Amino acid sequence: MKHPSSRAFFAYWDERRAGAAAPDRCDLEPGPVRALLGDIFVLSCDQSGGYPFRVAGTRLCALLGCDVKGSGFTDFFAPADRRDIEDILGIVTEEKLAAVAGVTGTNAAGGKVAMEMLLLPFSSQAHTPTSLTGLLAPFGTCSSAVGELGLTSWRYMGHPPQRFGPRMLRKLAVARGLMVYEGLV
Repeated sequence: MKHPSSRAFFAYWDERRAGAAAPDRCDLEPGPVRALLGDIFVLSCDQSGGYPFRVAGTRLCALLGCDVKGSGFTDFFAPADRRDIEDILGIVTEEKLAAVAGVTGTNAAGGKVAMEMLLLPFSSQAHTPTSLTGLLAPFGTCSSAVGELGLTSWRYMGHPPQRFGPRMLRKLAVARGLMVYEGLV
């Protein structure tokens, strides 16, 4: 993670999960991350709805140019990147892995704005809607809203699960090049 906000939010999330795969939604309190709240969001895990925003910070809304509550998260990404972002969100939710991604947007002047996105799962509970949290923060200051977002890179953090779900198997099937598997020597 390169952005200090991502590192701080991940450290708080990691502390609150206390060794579990992910913390409960009710375990995260706004007080300890007060300075980060403007960049933090919560998404509902509804793929058909484009993973709609349940909560979004004010800096995030300003960055995207509108109040995003209820809007589909994936709708803010370029069409070419939507399948990848849906897969990432699915893996974060289903496999309980944190993900960090490089994201770009274009401001009103036509310049590229580099950002970092952190996606963190919540533990699943019966009779509650599945959701995940995250943070999207630009590197440096951004004085105007950005247009369509582009995904430039991503990686998953944490230990891989014992069993891979269907999304992860599809991603592994198309992986090219050197693959490193953690394990005992």
